[in-house]
Amino acid sequence: MSYSFLRESKLYIEYGGSKYRIYTTTAISFSQSFAEDSYPVKTLHDQSKMVEGTTITKANPAQFSFTVPLTVEKDESIVTDLITDLVATSDSDIETQQLKSFNMFVQTGSSTFKVENCIITSANFSFNPREQFTVEVQGEGVKLTRVGDESFNLGTIQSESSTRTPLLTFPVVTVDSLNMDNIIGVTLQIQNDINWTPFETLQNSLAVTNSSNAMFPSAYTVENRIVSGAITQYQTDNNITQFDDFSTSSNLSITAKKSDNTDFWKITLNPVMYTARMQPADAYTQSYDFRSTDNTALGTRITTYS
Repeated sequence: MSYSFLRESKLYIEYGGSKYRIYTTTAISFSQSFAEDSYPVKTLHDQSKMVEGTTITKANPAQFSFTVPLTVEKDESIVTDLITDLVATSDSDIETQQLKSFNMFVQTGSSTFKVENCIITSANFSFNPREQFTVEVQGEGVKLTRVGDESFNLGTIQSESSTRTPLLTFPVVTVDSLNMDNIIGVTLQIQNDINWTPFETLQNSLAVTNSSNAMFPSAYTVENRIVSGAITQYQTDNNITQFDDFSTSSNLSITAKKSDNTDFWKITLNPVMYTARMQPADAYTQSYDFRSTDNTALGTRITTYS
């Protein structure tokens, strides 16, 4: 008998016919649940049956999350591509934007699990001068299965660098002509609001006997995309006049710089809106909550990294 430990788990992503090993922190999570519908069994002639019956015929979308440190070698760049890029599709001459879908494999000490047709619903970049530069990814998939044991053959894995060099970066921010010194931290979140198309039918539900032939989600639409975040700085006599500021059309750039002051990662958003707010504490701070109003392809706004 063998146990599975999170620290021994390995994550792989399959996209475009290629498989990539993705090095993560221990913050890996994935699961899928089934939807239960209850119904009353009490009848007019038998009022004693107080406990309801149940039926289970469909699965909820699979959920997953993981955290990836961004490295000098950039072997994890496939993840950032899946986060930012959209794919144009056409249905009845109506063009829509879809997220890039991929398969995810997690190999443990005793099993290999697969989440099919995954999409990323949110990603959070954290720029903190005292922590590793990471991106936290959350998403959903169609179906979670166990495809084999720990020796399951995943096929050819894309070559990777011989070294891995995570980074401590410090953020440099520009917002129009504002004073953006004394930055404490910056967050940037990309959120995709999706809506799964109803997939249950009476005919299919009657054929369900177990998890192998249950109904699983298959199609979705992207309802909205939000690119937002917050910038926090110490309040000083050089920026005190900005504590109650706002704008509906500003130019924002966020750069993650390495210790040698060279750019490692940079995004430029124009236009953005922001509102400023003060936070009294032992040391006063002020934050700028921003949201992009730019419909330009997000991948083209990341001008340094890929």
